[in-house]
Amino acid sequence: MTGVTASYGDDLAVVTVTYSPGETLESFISSLAKATTRPVHVVLADNGSTDGVPERAAQEHEHVEFLPTGGNLGYGGGANRGVAALPQSVGWVAISNPDIEWGVGSLDKLLEAAKRWPRGGSFGPLIREPNGEVYPSARLLPSLGRGVGHAVFCKIWPGNPWTREYRQEKAAIEERTSEWLSGSCFLMRREAFDSVDGFDSRYFMYFEDVDLGDRVARAGWLNVYVPDAEVVHIGGHSTARASTRMLAEHHNSAYRYLADRHQGVRWKPLLVVIKAGLALRVKLLTLKG
Repeated sequence: MTGVTASYGDDLAVVTVTYSPGETLESFISSLAKATTRPVHVVLADNGSTDGVPERAAQEHEHVEFLPTGGNLGYGGGANRGVAALPQSVGWVAISNPDIEWGVGSLDKLLEAAKRWPRGGSFGPLIREPNGEVYPSARLLPSLGRGVGHAVFCKIWPGNPWTREYRQEKAAIEERTSEWLSGSCFLMRREAFDSVDGFDSRYFMYFEDVDLGDRVARAGWLNVYVPDAEVVHIGGHSTARASTRMLAEHHNSAYRYLADRHQGVRWKPLLVVIKAGLALRVKLLTLKG
Protein backbone atom coordinates (compact mmCIF):
# COMPACT_ATOMS: atom_id res chain seq x y z
CA MET A 1 0.00 0.00 0.00
CA THR A 2 1.26 3.48 -0.74
CA GLY A 3 0.67 6.94 0.62
CA VAL A 4 -1.03 5.98 3.89
CA THR A 5 -0.14 8.62 6.48
CA ALA A 6 -2.74 8.29 9.22
CA SER A 7 -4.07 5.72 11.64
CA TYR A 8 -7.83 5.69 12.22
CA GLY A 9 -10.28 4.23 14.68
CA ASP A 10 -13.13 1.86 13.88
CA ASP A 11 -16.04 4.32 13.79
CA LEU A 12 -18.41 4.52 10.82
CA ALA A 13 -19.53 7.64 8.95
CA VAL A 14 -21.61 8.31 5.86
CA VAL A 15 -20.80 11.17 3.49
CA THR A 16 -23.32 12.29 0.90
CA VAL A 17 -23.03 15.22 -1.49
CA THR A 18 -26.20 17.32 -1.58
CA TYR A 19 -27.40 19.82 -4.16
CA SER A 20 -31.07 20.60 -3.51
CA PRO A 21 -31.83 16.88 -3.00
CA GLY A 22 -35.56 17.29 -2.30
CA GLU A 23 -37.64 14.65 -0.54
CA THR A 24 -35.21 11.80 -1.28
CA LEU A 25 -32.85 12.93 1.48
CA GLU A 26 -35.28 12.07 4.29
CA SER A 27 -35.65 8.53 2.94
CA PHE A 28 -31.86 8.29 2.72
CA ILE A 29 -31.44 9.28 6.37
CA SER A 30 -34.34 7.25 7.76
CA SER A 31 -33.36 4.06 5.92
CA LEU A 32 -29.87 4.23 7.46
CA ALA A 33 -31.43 3.16 10.76
CA LYS A 34 -32.00 -0.33 9.33
CA ALA A 35 -28.70 -0.49 7.42
CA THR A 36 -26.46 -0.87 10.47
CA THR A 37 -26.64 -1.56 14.19
CA ARG A 38 -23.65 0.71 14.75
CA PRO A 39 -23.77 4.41 15.57
CA VAL A 40 -23.28 6.36 12.37
CA HIS A 41 -22.39 10.00 11.75
CA VAL A 42 -23.81 11.50 8.55
CA VAL A 43 -22.13 14.41 6.78
CA LEU A 44 -24.12 16.35 4.20
CA ALA A 45 -21.39 17.92 2.06
CA ASP A 46 -23.54 20.59 0.49
CA ASN A 47 -22.62 22.05 -2.89
CA GLY A 48 -25.00 24.98 -2.73
CA SER A 49 -28.54 23.70 -2.15
CA THR A 50 -31.33 26.24 -2.46
CA ASP A 51 -34.25 24.09 -1.27
CA GLY A 52 -33.34 24.23 2.43
CA VAL A 53 -33.65 20.45 2.75
CA PRO A 54 -30.09 19.64 3.94
CA GLU A 55 -30.15 22.39 6.60
CA ARG A 56 -33.52 21.16 7.86
CA ALA A 57 -32.32 17.55 7.98
CA ALA A 58 -29.34 18.52 10.13
CA GLN A 59 -31.64 20.40 12.52
CA GLU A 60 -34.04 17.48 12.82
CA HIS A 61 -31.48 14.66 13.21
CA GLU A 62 -28.81 14.82 15.90
CA HIS A 63 -26.42 12.49 14.05
CA VAL A 64 -26.57 14.52 10.81
CA GLU A 65 -24.12 17.36 10.09
CA PHE A 66 -24.64 20.07 7.47
CA LEU A 67 -21.29 20.98 5.87
CA PRO A 68 -21.32 23.73 3.20
CA THR A 69 -18.48 23.19 0.72
CA GLY A 70 -18.42 26.81 -0.38
CA GLY A 71 -19.64 26.23 -3.91
CA ASN A 72 -20.58 23.56 -6.42
CA LEU A 73 -17.45 21.40 -6.32
CA GLY A 74 -18.94 18.47 -8.17
CA TYR A 75 -19.46 15.01 -6.70
CA GLY A 76 -15.85 14.06 -6.07
CA GLY A 77 -14.83 17.47 -4.75
CA GLY A 78 -17.79 17.58 -2.39
CA ALA A 79 -17.14 14.05 -1.13
CA ASN A 80 -13.49 14.91 -0.48
CA ARG A 81 -14.58 17.84 1.70
CA GLY A 82 -16.94 15.61 3.62
CA VAL A 83 -14.33 12.94 4.31
CA ALA A 84 -11.72 15.54 5.31
CA ALA A 85 -14.09 16.87 7.98
CA LEU A 86 -14.37 13.51 9.75
CA PRO A 87 -12.58 12.91 13.05
CA GLN A 88 -9.64 10.53 13.44
CA SER A 89 -11.91 7.98 15.09
CA VAL A 90 -13.66 7.27 11.77
CA GLY A 91 -11.96 4.47 9.88
CA TRP A 92 -14.87 3.47 7.63
CA VAL A 93 -16.64 5.88 5.27
CA ALA A 94 -19.68 5.11 3.15
CA ILE A 95 -19.90 7.56 0.25
CA SER A 96 -23.29 7.74 -1.37
CA ASN A 97 -25.74 9.72 -3.44
CA PRO A 98 -28.54 11.23 -1.35
CA ASP A 99 -31.17 9.40 -3.42
CA ILE A 100 -30.22 5.95 -2.09
CA GLU A 101 -32.50 3.85 0.10
CA TRP A 102 -30.46 1.53 2.30
CA GLY A 103 -31.48 -2.12 2.56
CA VAL A 104 -31.73 -3.98 5.85
CA GLY A 105 -28.24 -4.64 7.20
CA SER A 106 -26.60 -3.33 4.03
CA LEU A 107 -23.84 -1.36 5.74
CA ASP A 108 -23.18 -4.12 8.28
CA LYS A 109 -22.83 -6.63 5.45
CA LEU A 110 -20.28 -4.40 3.71
CA LEU A 111 -18.31 -4.16 6.97
CA GLU A 112 -18.46 -7.93 7.39
CA ALA A 113 -17.09 -8.36 3.87
CA ALA A 114 -14.18 -6.10 4.79
CA LYS A 115 -13.13 -8.69 7.38
CA ARG A 116 -13.04 -11.34 4.64
CA TRP A 117 -11.01 -9.10 2.34
CA PRO A 118 -8.18 -7.51 4.39
CA ARG A 119 -6.75 -6.02 1.18
CA GLY A 120 -10.14 -4.61 0.25
CA GLY A 121 -10.14 -0.84 -0.11
CA SER A 122 -13.68 -0.28 -1.40
CA PHE A 123 -16.83 -2.37 -1.10
CA GLY A 124 -19.90 -1.94 -3.27
CA PRO A 125 -23.41 -3.28 -2.64
CA LEU A 126 -25.88 -4.66 -5.13
CA ILE A 127 -27.79 -1.66 -6.47
CA ARG A 128 -31.36 -2.04 -7.62
CA GLU A 129 -33.40 0.31 -9.76
CA PRO A 130 -36.79 1.42 -8.37
CA ASN A 131 -38.45 -1.27 -10.54
CA GLY A 132 -36.34 -3.98 -8.89
CA GLU A 133 -33.89 -4.53 -11.73
CA VAL A 134 -30.24 -4.99 -10.78
CA TYR A 135 -28.00 -2.16 -11.94
CA PRO A 136 -24.59 -3.39 -13.21
CA SER A 137 -22.50 -1.51 -10.64
CA ALA A 138 -19.30 -3.62 -10.68
CA ARG A 139 -17.61 -3.13 -14.03
CA LEU A 140 -14.45 -3.41 -16.09
CA LEU A 141 -12.37 -0.33 -16.75
CA PRO A 142 -13.08 1.42 -20.07
CA SER A 143 -10.02 0.62 -22.18
CA LEU A 144 -9.67 2.50 -25.46
CA GLY A 145 -11.40 -0.14 -27.54
CA ARG A 146 -14.04 -1.08 -24.99
CA GLY A 147 -14.67 2.51 -23.90
CA VAL A 148 -15.00 3.97 -27.37
CA GLY A 149 -17.17 1.07 -28.55
CA HIS A 150 -19.49 1.54 -25.61
CA ALA A 151 -19.64 5.34 -26.06
CA VAL A 152 -20.40 5.12 -29.79
CA PHE A 153 -22.91 2.28 -29.81
CA CYS A 154 -24.61 2.15 -26.36
CA LYS A 155 -27.55 4.34 -27.44
CA ILE A 156 -28.10 3.01 -30.95
CA TRP A 157 -27.15 -0.64 -30.29
CA PRO A 158 -27.62 -1.34 -26.57
CA GLY A 159 -26.67 -5.00 -26.89
CA ASN A 160 -23.32 -4.36 -28.56
CA PRO A 161 -20.42 -6.52 -27.33
CA TRP A 162 -18.37 -3.57 -25.99
CA THR A 163 -21.19 -2.39 -23.73
CA ARG A 164 -21.98 -5.94 -22.55
CA GLU A 165 -18.35 -6.54 -21.65
CA TYR A 166 -17.85 -3.13 -20.02
CA ARG A 167 -21.01 -3.33 -17.91
CA GLN A 168 -20.41 -6.99 -16.98
CA GLU A 169 -24.13 -7.59 -17.38
CA LYS A 170 -23.77 -11.37 -17.66
CA ALA A 171 -21.34 -11.74 -14.76
CA ALA A 172 -22.49 -13.88 -11.86
CA ILE A 173 -24.08 -11.99 -8.98
CA GLU A 174 -21.61 -13.13 -6.36
CA GLU A 175 -19.01 -11.63 -4.06
CA ARG A 176 -15.95 -10.90 -6.19
CA THR A 177 -13.37 -8.31 -7.04
CA SER A 178 -14.10 -5.72 -9.69
CA GLU A 179 -12.07 -3.15 -11.58
CA TRP A 180 -14.33 -0.35 -10.34
CA LEU A 181 -17.54 0.13 -8.37
CA SER A 182 -20.37 2.59 -8.88
CA GLY A 183 -19.83 5.79 -6.93
CA SER A 184 -23.54 6.06 -6.21
CA CYS A 185 -23.01 3.96 -3.06
CA PHE A 186 -19.93 2.23 -1.66
CA LEU A 187 -17.96 1.78 1.56
CA MET A 188 -14.28 2.68 1.78
CA ARG A 189 -11.55 1.83 4.20
CA ARG A 190 -10.41 5.34 5.06
CA GLU A 191 -6.76 4.32 4.79
CA ALA A 192 -7.41 3.31 1.18
CA PHE A 193 -9.18 6.61 0.45
CA ASP A 194 -6.22 8.53 1.87
CA SER A 195 -3.67 6.44 0.02
CA VAL A 196 -4.92 7.81 -3.32
CA ASP A 197 -5.84 11.29 -2.01
CA GLY A 198 -9.54 10.57 -2.50
CA PHE A 199 -11.42 11.56 -5.63
CA ASP A 200 -9.73 13.50 -8.40
CA SER A 201 -11.66 16.77 -8.18
CA ARG A 202 -10.98 17.57 -11.85
CA TYR A 203 -13.91 15.27 -12.59
CA PHE A 204 -16.89 17.51 -11.89
CA MET A 205 -19.40 14.75 -12.51
CA TYR A 206 -19.10 11.21 -13.91
CA PHE A 207 -16.04 8.98 -14.22
CA GLU A 208 -14.79 10.11 -10.81
CA ASP A 209 -15.71 6.63 -9.56
CA VAL A 210 -14.04 4.91 -12.52
CA ASP A 211 -10.88 6.91 -11.93
CA LEU A 212 -10.99 6.22 -8.18
CA GLY A 213 -11.41 2.48 -8.66
CA ASP A 214 -8.47 2.37 -11.04
CA ARG A 215 -6.21 4.33 -8.69
CA VAL A 216 -7.28 2.30 -5.65
CA ALA A 217 -6.24 -0.89 -7.48
CA ARG A 218 -2.96 0.65 -8.63
CA ALA A 219 -2.23 1.50 -4.98
CA GLY A 220 -2.50 -2.18 -4.07
CA TRP A 221 -6.06 -2.36 -2.76
CA LEU A 222 -9.02 -4.36 -4.05
CA ASN A 223 -12.46 -3.18 -5.17
CA VAL A 224 -14.93 -5.77 -3.87
CA TYR A 225 -18.52 -6.31 -5.02
CA VAL A 226 -20.74 -7.50 -2.14
CA PRO A 227 -24.22 -8.36 -3.53
CA ASP A 228 -25.49 -9.64 -0.17
CA ALA A 229 -25.72 -5.95 0.73
CA GLU A 230 -28.54 -4.27 -1.20
CA VAL A 231 -29.63 -0.67 -1.78
CA VAL A 232 -32.11 1.01 -4.11
CA HIS A 233 -31.07 3.97 -6.26
CA ILE A 234 -34.16 6.11 -6.69
CA GLY A 235 -32.69 8.19 -9.52
CA GLY A 236 -30.88 11.36 -10.50
CA HIS A 237 -33.09 13.95 -8.75
CA SER A 238 -30.72 16.92 -8.91
CA THR A 239 -29.04 16.10 -12.23
CA ALA A 240 -32.34 15.65 -14.05
CA ARG A 241 -32.82 19.42 -13.99
CA ALA A 242 -29.66 19.97 -16.02
CA SER A 243 -29.55 17.02 -18.40
CA THR A 244 -27.87 18.87 -21.28
CA ARG A 245 -25.07 20.11 -19.06
CA MET A 246 -24.68 16.68 -17.46
CA LEU A 247 -24.42 15.05 -20.88
CA ALA A 248 -21.56 17.41 -21.75
CA GLU A 249 -19.90 16.76 -18.38
CA HIS A 250 -20.12 13.01 -18.95
CA HIS A 251 -18.31 13.28 -22.27
CA ASN A 252 -15.72 15.70 -20.89
CA SER A 253 -14.97 13.28 -18.07
CA ALA A 254 -14.77 10.32 -20.45
CA TYR A 255 -12.18 12.16 -22.51
CA ARG A 256 -10.20 13.21 -19.41
CA TYR A 257 -10.09 9.62 -18.18
CA LEU A 258 -8.75 8.29 -21.49
CA ALA A 259 -6.34 11.22 -22.00
CA ASP A 260 -4.87 10.81 -18.51
CA ARG A 261 -4.03 7.19 -19.27
CA HIS A 262 -2.78 7.64 -22.82
CA GLN A 263 -0.20 10.40 -22.62
CA GLY A 264 2.58 11.11 -25.09
CA VAL A 265 3.00 12.10 -28.71
CA ARG A 266 1.95 8.76 -30.17
CA TRP A 267 -1.53 9.00 -28.63
CA LYS A 268 -2.27 12.60 -29.62
CA PRO A 269 -3.77 11.92 -33.09
CA LEU A 270 -6.13 9.29 -31.69
CA LEU A 271 -7.14 11.50 -28.77
CA VAL A 272 -7.95 14.36 -31.16
CA VAL A 273 -10.30 12.02 -33.05
CA ILE A 274 -11.89 10.77 -29.83
CA LYS A 275 -12.43 14.29 -28.53
CA ALA A 276 -14.07 15.37 -31.77
CA GLY A 277 -16.22 12.26 -31.85
CA LEU A 278 -17.42 12.78 -28.30
CA ALA A 279 -18.24 16.43 -29.00
CA LEU A 280 -20.25 15.38 -32.07
CA ARG A 281 -22.06 12.75 -30.03
CA VAL A 282 -23.10 15.37 -27.44
CA LYS A 283 -24.54 17.57 -30.20
CA LEU A 284 -26.45 14.67 -31.79
CA LEU A 285 -27.87 13.44 -28.48
CA THR A 286 -28.84 16.99 -27.47
CA LEU A 287 -30.67 17.53 -30.76
CA LYS A 288 -32.35 14.14 -30.43
CA GLY A 289 -33.40 14.92 -26.85
